[in-house]
Amino acid sequence: MKVKVVGGGLAGAEAAYALLTRGFEVEMHEMRPQKTTPAHKTGSLAELVCSNSLKSEVLSTASGTLKEEMKCFGSIVLQAAESARVPCGGALGVEREIFSREVERMLGAFPGFTLVREEVTEIDFSLPTVIATGPLTSDKMAQTLRSLTGQEHLNFFDAAAPIVTAESVNYEKAFFASRYKSGDTDYLNAPMNKEEYLAFYDALIHAERAKQEVAGNYFEGCMPIEVMAEGGPDCLRFGPLRPVGLRHPETGERYYAVLQLRKENAAGDLYNLVGFQTGLTFPEQRRVFGLIPALANAEFVRYGVMHRNTFINAPKVIDGEFCIKGKEFTYIAGQLSGVEGYMESAMSGMIAGLSLAARLKGKRMPELPATTIMGALSRYVSTENKDFQPMNANFGILPELPGRIRDKLARKAAYADRAISDMKTYAAEFERALKE
Repeated sequence: MKVKVVGGGLAGAEAAYALLTRGFEVEMHEMRPQKTTPAHKTGSLAELVCSNSLKSEVLSTASGTLKEEMKCFGSIVLQAAESARVPCGGALGVEREIFSREVERMLGAFPGFTLVREEVTEIDFSLPTVIATGPLTSDKMAQTLRSLTGQEHLNFFDAAAPIVTAESVNYEKAFFASRYKSGDTDYLNAPMNKEEYLAFYDALIHAERAKQEVAGNYFEGCMPIEVMAEGGPDCLRFGPLRPVGLRHPETGERYYAVLQLRKENAAGDLYNLVGFQTGLTFPEQRRVFGLIPALANAEFVRYGVMHRNTFINAPKVIDGEFCIKGKEFTYIAGQLSGVEGYMESAMSGMIAGLSLAARLKGKRMPELPATTIMGALSRYVSTENKDFQPMNANFGILPELPGRIRDKLARKAAYADRAISDMKTYAAEFERALKE
Protein backbone atom coordinates (compact mmCIF):
# COMPACT_ATOMS: atom_id res chain seq x y z
CA MET A 1 0.00 0.00 0.00
CA LYS A 2 1.28 3.47 -0.91
CA VAL A 3 1.37 6.45 1.46
CA LYS A 4 1.87 10.07 0.43
CA VAL A 5 4.22 12.26 2.44
CA VAL A 6 4.12 15.97 1.58
CA GLY A 7 7.34 17.68 2.58
CA GLY A 8 10.93 16.46 2.71
CA GLY A 9 12.08 18.02 5.96
CA LEU A 10 12.89 16.26 9.23
CA ALA A 11 9.28 15.37 10.00
CA GLY A 12 8.60 14.14 6.48
CA ALA A 13 11.77 12.04 6.46
CA GLU A 14 10.95 10.49 9.84
CA ALA A 15 7.35 9.74 8.82
CA ALA A 16 8.52 8.18 5.56
CA TYR A 17 11.15 6.06 7.30
CA ALA A 18 8.69 4.80 9.92
CA LEU A 19 6.37 3.66 7.14
CA LEU A 20 9.03 2.22 4.83
CA THR A 21 10.61 0.13 7.58
CA ARG A 22 7.19 -1.31 8.39
CA GLY A 23 6.45 -2.48 4.88
CA PHE A 24 4.68 0.42 3.16
CA GLU A 25 5.52 2.25 -0.06
CA VAL A 26 6.04 6.00 0.24
CA GLU A 27 5.66 8.72 -2.37
CA MET A 28 7.32 11.86 -1.01
CA HIS A 29 6.57 15.24 -2.56
CA GLU A 30 9.05 18.10 -2.05
CA MET A 31 8.59 21.43 -3.83
CA ARG A 32 12.23 22.48 -3.56
CA PRO A 33 14.26 23.36 -5.59
CA GLN A 34 11.56 24.20 -8.15
CA LYS A 35 9.97 26.45 -5.54
CA THR A 36 11.96 27.61 -2.54
CA THR A 37 11.32 29.47 0.72
CA PRO A 38 12.81 32.62 2.29
CA ALA A 39 15.10 30.51 4.49
CA HIS A 40 16.10 27.38 2.54
CA LYS A 41 19.27 27.49 0.47
CA THR A 42 19.17 24.09 -1.28
CA GLY A 43 16.78 21.49 -2.61
CA SER A 44 18.16 18.82 -0.28
CA LEU A 45 15.94 16.70 1.90
CA ALA A 46 16.14 17.37 5.64
CA GLU A 47 17.94 20.70 5.13
CA LEU A 48 18.76 22.29 8.48
CA VAL A 49 17.77 25.93 8.09
CA CYS A 50 18.54 27.51 11.45
CA SER A 51 21.34 25.87 13.45
CA ASN A 52 23.42 22.77 12.71
CA SER A 53 22.95 21.60 16.30
CA LEU A 54 20.29 19.05 17.21
CA LYS A 55 20.71 20.11 20.86
CA SER A 56 21.99 18.19 23.85
CA GLU A 57 22.70 14.48 23.96
CA VAL A 58 23.11 14.50 27.73
CA LEU A 59 20.56 12.06 29.15
CA SER A 60 19.72 14.31 32.10
CA THR A 61 18.28 16.87 29.67
CA ALA A 62 14.87 16.71 28.01
CA SER A 63 16.54 16.95 24.60
CA GLY A 64 18.84 14.03 25.35
CA THR A 65 15.95 12.01 26.73
CA LEU A 66 13.88 12.64 23.60
CA LYS A 67 16.70 11.31 21.42
CA GLU A 68 16.91 8.12 23.46
CA GLU A 69 13.15 7.64 23.17
CA MET A 70 13.27 8.07 19.39
CA LYS A 71 16.08 5.54 19.09
CA CYS A 72 13.59 2.94 20.34
CA PHE A 73 11.81 3.20 16.98
CA GLY A 74 14.89 3.54 14.73
CA SER A 75 15.07 7.27 13.99
CA ILE A 76 16.47 8.08 10.55
CA VAL A 77 17.42 11.59 11.73
CA LEU A 78 19.62 10.24 14.52
CA GLN A 79 21.18 7.59 12.29
CA ALA A 80 22.04 10.18 9.65
CA ALA A 81 23.36 12.55 12.31
CA GLU A 82 25.92 9.95 13.40
CA SER A 83 27.35 9.95 9.87
CA ALA A 84 27.55 13.75 9.81
CA ARG A 85 28.66 14.45 13.37
CA VAL A 86 30.92 17.44 14.16
CA PRO A 87 32.33 18.45 17.57
CA CYS A 88 29.66 20.31 19.51
CA GLY A 89 30.38 19.84 23.20
CA GLY A 90 27.53 17.94 24.81
CA ALA A 91 25.24 18.62 21.86
CA LEU A 92 24.72 16.68 18.64
CA GLY A 93 26.13 18.87 15.87
CA VAL A 94 26.17 17.85 12.22
CA GLU A 95 27.64 18.97 8.93
CA ARG A 96 24.54 20.03 7.06
CA GLU A 97 25.34 18.77 3.57
CA ILE A 98 26.53 15.35 4.72
CA PHE A 99 23.49 15.01 6.97
CA SER A 100 21.06 15.82 4.15
CA ARG A 101 22.80 13.46 1.73
CA GLU A 102 22.65 10.63 4.25
CA VAL A 103 18.92 11.10 4.87
CA GLU A 104 18.27 11.06 1.13
CA ARG A 105 20.49 8.00 0.66
CA MET A 106 18.76 6.04 3.42
CA LEU A 107 15.29 6.78 2.07
CA GLY A 108 16.34 6.11 -1.52
CA ALA A 109 17.68 2.68 -0.56
CA PHE A 110 14.10 1.42 -0.18
CA PRO A 111 12.61 0.08 -3.46
CA GLY A 112 9.23 1.38 -2.33
CA PHE A 113 10.39 5.00 -1.97
CA THR A 114 9.65 7.58 -4.67
CA LEU A 115 10.66 11.24 -4.55
CA VAL A 116 8.56 13.67 -6.59
CA ARG A 117 9.88 17.21 -6.98
CA GLU A 118 6.75 19.32 -7.20
CA GLU A 119 4.59 21.59 -5.08
CA VAL A 120 1.45 20.04 -3.65
CA THR A 121 -1.38 22.53 -3.24
CA GLU A 122 -4.33 20.20 -2.62
CA ILE A 123 -4.81 17.17 -0.37
CA ASP A 124 -5.77 13.92 -2.05
CA PHE A 125 -7.88 12.03 0.47
CA SER A 126 -7.86 8.90 -1.69
CA LEU A 127 -4.32 8.27 -0.39
CA PRO A 128 -3.23 8.02 3.24
CA THR A 129 -1.25 11.24 3.71
CA VAL A 130 1.19 12.88 6.10
CA ILE A 131 1.40 16.65 5.60
CA ALA A 132 4.82 17.81 6.78
CA THR A 133 5.38 20.96 4.75
CA GLY A 134 6.97 22.76 7.67
CA PRO A 135 6.56 26.23 9.15
CA LEU A 136 7.50 27.72 5.76
CA THR A 137 4.65 25.94 4.00
CA SER A 138 3.63 27.56 0.71
CA ASP A 139 0.79 30.07 0.61
CA LYS A 140 -1.38 27.74 -1.49
CA MET A 141 -0.96 24.80 0.88
CA ALA A 142 -1.57 27.09 3.86
CA GLN A 143 -4.85 28.14 2.29
CA THR A 144 -5.78 24.51 1.65
CA LEU A 145 -5.10 23.64 5.29
CA ARG A 146 -7.09 26.63 6.46
CA SER A 147 -10.05 25.49 4.38
CA LEU A 148 -9.67 21.91 5.59
CA THR A 149 -9.40 22.64 9.29
CA GLY A 150 -11.73 25.59 9.47
CA GLN A 151 -9.27 27.25 11.80
CA GLU A 152 -7.16 30.33 11.27
CA HIS A 153 -3.46 29.62 11.32
CA LEU A 154 -1.31 31.29 13.91
CA ASN A 155 2.13 32.55 13.04
CA PHE A 156 5.32 33.81 14.59
CA PHE A 157 8.63 35.01 13.21
CA ASP A 158 11.75 32.90 13.41
CA ALA A 159 15.37 33.78 12.68
CA ALA A 160 18.66 32.10 11.74
CA ALA A 161 22.20 33.01 12.81
CA PRO A 162 25.07 34.03 10.47
CA ILE A 163 28.00 31.79 9.54
CA VAL A 164 31.58 33.08 9.05
CA THR A 165 34.77 31.50 7.73
CA ALA A 166 37.21 30.28 10.35
CA GLU A 167 40.19 31.87 8.61
CA SER A 168 38.60 35.34 8.80
CA VAL A 169 38.39 35.29 12.62
CA ASN A 170 41.09 37.24 14.46
CA TYR A 171 42.50 34.57 16.78
CA GLU A 172 44.56 37.14 18.65
CA LYS A 173 41.21 38.47 19.90
CA ALA A 174 39.60 35.05 20.46
CA PHE A 175 40.31 31.89 22.42
CA PHE A 176 39.16 28.27 22.66
CA ALA A 177 37.63 27.31 26.00
CA SER A 178 34.50 25.86 27.54
CA ARG A 179 32.52 27.16 30.48
CA TYR A 180 33.79 26.22 33.91
CA LYS A 181 36.83 24.41 32.43
CA SER A 182 34.69 21.44 31.40
CA GLY A 183 37.52 19.98 29.34
CA ASP A 184 36.34 20.28 25.74
CA THR A 185 37.30 23.15 23.46
CA ASP A 186 34.57 22.88 20.85
CA TYR A 187 33.65 26.55 21.11
CA LEU A 188 35.64 29.56 19.94
CA ASN A 189 35.08 32.57 22.19
CA ALA A 190 35.01 36.18 20.99
CA PRO A 191 35.27 38.37 24.13
CA MET A 192 34.51 42.06 24.68
CA ASN A 193 35.43 44.43 27.47
CA LYS A 194 32.81 46.87 28.78
CA GLU A 195 33.68 49.67 26.36
CA GLU A 196 33.65 47.34 23.35
CA TYR A 197 30.38 45.76 24.41
CA LEU A 198 28.56 49.06 24.95
CA ALA A 199 29.69 50.28 21.52
CA PHE A 200 28.42 47.04 19.98
CA TYR A 201 25.14 47.27 21.90
CA ASP A 202 24.50 50.87 20.85
CA ALA A 203 25.12 50.01 17.19
CA LEU A 204 22.88 46.94 17.44
CA ILE A 205 19.81 48.69 18.82
CA HIS A 206 20.08 51.47 16.22
CA ALA A 207 20.88 49.22 13.24
CA GLU A 208 18.63 49.00 10.19
CA ARG A 209 16.41 45.95 10.08
CA ALA A 210 15.24 44.16 6.99
CA LYS A 211 11.72 45.16 6.04
CA GLN A 212 9.41 42.48 7.40
CA GLU A 213 5.67 42.40 7.85
CA VAL A 214 5.79 41.25 11.47
CA ALA A 215 2.29 39.91 12.15
CA GLY A 216 2.82 37.72 15.18
CA ASN A 217 5.17 36.83 18.00
CA TYR A 218 8.79 35.76 18.02
CA PHE A 219 9.43 32.29 19.37
CA GLU A 220 11.63 32.82 22.39
CA GLY A 221 14.13 30.12 21.45
CA CYS A 222 15.01 31.90 18.20
CA MET A 223 14.41 35.54 19.12
CA PRO A 224 16.47 37.91 16.95
CA ILE A 225 19.43 39.36 18.81
CA GLU A 226 18.33 42.93 18.09
CA VAL A 227 14.87 42.26 19.53
CA MET A 228 16.36 40.67 22.62
CA ALA A 229 18.57 43.75 23.06
CA GLU A 230 15.48 45.94 23.39
CA GLY A 231 15.21 44.68 26.97
CA GLY A 232 18.24 46.73 27.97
CA PRO A 233 22.06 46.54 27.87
CA ASP A 234 22.27 43.61 30.28
CA CYS A 235 19.79 41.35 28.47
CA LEU A 236 22.45 39.98 26.12
CA ARG A 237 24.98 39.65 28.95
CA PHE A 238 22.56 37.35 30.75
CA GLY A 239 21.69 35.57 27.51
CA PRO A 240 23.77 34.57 24.48
CA LEU A 241 26.70 36.85 25.43
CA ARG A 242 26.93 35.75 29.06
CA PRO A 243 30.58 35.65 30.18
CA VAL A 244 29.93 33.40 33.20
CA GLY A 245 32.42 30.55 33.54
CA LEU A 246 34.62 31.72 30.68
CA ARG A 247 38.20 32.84 31.26
CA HIS A 248 41.15 33.13 28.95
CA PRO A 249 42.96 29.77 29.28
CA GLU A 250 46.41 31.41 29.45
CA THR A 251 45.88 34.69 31.27
CA GLY A 252 42.82 33.82 33.36
CA GLU A 253 41.27 37.11 32.27
CA ARG A 254 37.52 37.60 32.68
CA TYR A 255 35.38 39.54 30.23
CA TYR A 256 32.31 41.75 30.22
CA ALA A 257 30.59 39.83 27.42
CA VAL A 258 31.51 36.82 25.25
CA LEU A 259 30.12 35.62 21.93
CA GLN A 260 30.61 31.90 21.35
CA LEU A 261 31.18 30.46 17.87
CA ARG A 262 30.43 26.81 17.10
CA LYS A 263 31.94 24.69 14.31
CA GLU A 264 29.56 24.44 11.38
CA ASN A 265 31.28 21.52 9.65
CA ALA A 266 33.71 18.69 10.33
CA ALA A 267 36.55 20.48 8.56
CA GLY A 268 36.23 23.32 11.05
CA ASP A 269 36.53 26.01 8.39
CA LEU A 270 33.11 27.54 9.11
CA TYR A 271 31.71 28.90 12.37
CA ASN A 272 28.14 29.64 13.47
CA LEU A 273 27.53 32.69 15.69
CA VAL A 274 25.70 31.01 18.57
CA GLY A 275 22.51 32.78 19.61
CA PHE A 276 22.90 35.50 16.96
CA GLN A 277 19.70 34.91 15.02
CA THR A 278 18.95 38.20 13.35
CA GLY A 279 16.77 40.16 10.99
CA LEU A 280 19.22 43.02 10.37
CA THR A 281 19.97 43.94 6.77
CA PHE A 282 23.05 42.19 5.39
CA PRO A 283 25.26 45.34 5.32
CA GLU A 284 24.26 46.09 8.92
CA GLN A 285 25.13 42.58 10.03
CA ARG A 286 28.62 43.02 8.57
CA ARG A 287 29.02 46.46 10.19
CA VAL A 288 27.54 45.77 13.63
CA PHE A 289 28.91 42.29 14.21
CA GLY A 290 32.27 43.55 12.96
CA LEU A 291 32.44 45.71 16.11
CA ILE A 292 33.19 42.51 18.04
CA PRO A 293 37.03 42.60 17.97
CA ALA A 294 37.50 38.97 16.86
CA LEU A 295 35.06 39.52 13.96
CA ALA A 296 36.41 42.85 12.70
CA ASN A 297 37.32 41.30 9.34
CA ALA A 298 34.92 38.36 9.37
CA GLU A 299 33.87 36.87 6.04
CA PHE A 300 30.18 35.95 6.08
CA VAL A 301 29.25 32.90 4.02
CA ARG A 302 25.66 33.11 5.23
CA TYR A 303 23.93 36.11 6.73
CA GLY A 304 21.23 35.77 9.35
CA VAL A 305 17.68 35.75 8.02
CA MET A 306 14.23 36.16 9.53
CA HIS A 307 11.17 34.41 8.20
CA ARG A 308 7.56 33.76 9.08
CA ASN A 309 6.79 30.39 10.63
CA THR A 310 3.24 29.09 10.38
CA PHE A 311 1.57 26.56 12.64
CA ILE A 312 -1.96 25.32 13.18
CA ASN A 313 -4.04 25.76 16.31
CA ALA A 314 -3.23 22.12 17.03
CA PRO A 315 -5.68 21.32 19.88
CA LYS A 316 -8.55 22.33 17.60
CA VAL A 317 -7.26 20.33 14.64
CA ILE A 318 -5.31 17.15 15.52
CA ASP A 319 -5.38 14.33 18.03
CA GLY A 320 -2.49 12.92 20.06
CA GLU A 321 -1.28 10.90 17.06
CA PHE A 322 -1.08 14.05 14.89
CA CYS A 323 -4.06 12.83 12.86
CA ILE A 324 -6.55 15.46 11.67
CA LYS A 325 -9.77 15.05 13.62
CA GLY A 326 -12.42 13.51 11.39
CA LYS A 327 -9.85 12.44 8.76
CA GLU A 328 -8.67 9.00 9.86
CA PHE A 329 -5.78 8.69 7.40
CA THR A 330 -4.59 12.31 7.07
CA TYR A 331 -1.93 13.68 9.41
CA ILE A 332 -0.14 16.98 10.06
CA ALA A 333 3.41 16.70 11.42
CA GLY A 334 6.47 18.87 12.03
CA GLN A 335 6.58 22.47 13.21
CA LEU A 336 3.36 23.06 11.31
CA SER A 337 1.69 20.86 13.96
CA GLY A 338 2.71 23.02 16.92
CA VAL A 339 5.93 21.46 18.16
CA GLU A 340 9.10 23.54 18.15
CA GLY A 341 12.61 22.37 17.41
CA TYR A 342 14.45 20.03 15.06
CA MET A 343 14.08 16.83 17.08
CA GLU A 344 10.57 17.68 18.23
CA SER A 345 9.54 18.10 14.59
CA ALA A 346 11.18 14.82 13.64
CA MET A 347 9.41 13.17 16.59
CA SER A 348 5.98 14.31 15.40
CA GLY A 349 6.69 12.85 11.97
CA MET A 350 7.76 9.58 13.60
CA ILE A 351 4.54 9.38 15.64
CA ALA A 352 2.43 10.16 12.56
CA GLY A 353 4.21 7.44 10.57
CA LEU A 354 3.87 4.87 13.35
CA SER A 355 0.21 5.70 13.89
CA LEU A 356 -0.59 5.54 10.18
CA ALA A 357 1.23 2.21 9.83
CA ALA A 358 -0.87 0.79 12.65
CA ARG A 359 -4.16 2.10 11.20
CA LEU A 360 -3.38 0.75 7.75
CA LYS A 361 -2.89 -2.67 9.33
CA GLY A 362 -6.25 -2.43 11.02
CA LYS A 363 -4.81 -1.65 14.44
CA ARG A 364 -4.55 1.42 16.63
CA MET A 365 -1.47 2.90 18.18
CA PRO A 366 -1.71 2.66 21.98
CA GLU A 367 -1.50 5.99 23.78
CA LEU A 368 2.12 6.98 24.37
CA PRO A 369 3.18 6.97 28.03
CA ALA A 370 2.59 10.34 29.69
CA THR A 371 5.91 9.87 31.49
CA THR A 372 7.85 10.20 28.21
CA ILE A 373 8.77 13.33 26.28
CA MET A 374 7.09 11.93 23.16
CA GLY A 375 3.92 11.19 25.08
CA ALA A 376 3.86 14.51 26.90
CA LEU A 377 4.40 16.56 23.74
CA SER A 378 1.72 14.64 21.84
CA ARG A 379 -0.68 15.40 24.69
CA TYR A 380 0.31 19.05 24.75
CA VAL A 381 -0.50 19.65 21.07
CA SER A 382 -3.84 17.84 21.34
CA THR A 383 -5.10 19.28 24.64
CA GLU A 384 -7.39 22.31 24.62
CA ASN A 385 -5.44 25.52 25.24
CA LYS A 386 -6.87 28.96 24.46
CA ASP A 387 -3.38 30.48 24.29
CA PHE A 388 -1.71 27.67 22.35
CA GLN A 389 1.93 28.25 21.40
CA PRO A 390 4.59 25.86 20.03
CA MET A 391 6.40 23.75 22.61
CA ASN A 392 9.93 22.35 22.98
CA ALA A 393 10.88 19.18 24.83
CA ASN A 394 11.14 19.89 28.56
CA PHE A 395 10.73 17.99 31.81
CA GLY A 396 8.13 20.50 33.00
CA ILE A 397 5.41 18.82 30.92
CA LEU A 398 5.99 15.40 32.52
CA PRO A 399 4.01 14.12 35.51
CA GLU A 400 5.77 14.65 38.82
CA LEU A 401 8.07 11.96 40.15
CA PRO A 402 6.98 9.86 43.12
CA GLY A 403 8.72 11.14 46.23
CA ARG A 404 10.70 14.35 46.51
CA ILE A 405 14.17 14.64 45.02
CA ARG A 406 15.79 17.86 46.19
CA ASP A 407 18.94 17.72 44.08
CA LYS A 408 18.20 19.29 40.69
CA LEU A 409 20.54 17.08 38.65
CA ALA A 410 19.35 13.93 40.38
CA ARG A 411 15.74 14.94 39.72
CA LYS A 412 16.40 15.45 36.01
CA ALA A 413 18.22 12.11 35.83
CA ALA A 414 15.22 10.44 37.47
CA TYR A 415 12.83 11.98 34.93
CA ALA A 416 15.09 10.75 32.13
CA ASP A 417 15.48 7.22 33.52
CA ARG A 418 11.73 6.81 33.95
CA ALA A 419 10.97 8.18 30.47
CA ILE A 420 13.52 6.02 28.66
CA SER A 421 12.55 2.87 30.55
CA ASP A 422 8.85 3.41 29.86
CA MET A 423 9.47 4.11 26.19
CA LYS A 424 11.59 0.98 25.71
CA THR A 425 8.77 -1.11 27.15
CA TYR A 426 6.16 0.69 25.05
CA ALA A 427 8.16 0.39 21.80
CA ALA A 428 8.73 -3.35 22.23
CA GLU A 429 5.02 -3.94 22.84
CA PHE A 430 4.02 -1.71 19.91
CA GLU A 431 6.30 -3.49 17.44
CA ARG A 432 5.16 -6.90 18.65
CA ALA A 433 1.49 -5.95 18.28
CA LEU A 434 2.10 -4.53 14.81
CA LYS A 435 3.50 -7.85 13.61
CA GLU A 436 0.67 -10.00 15.00
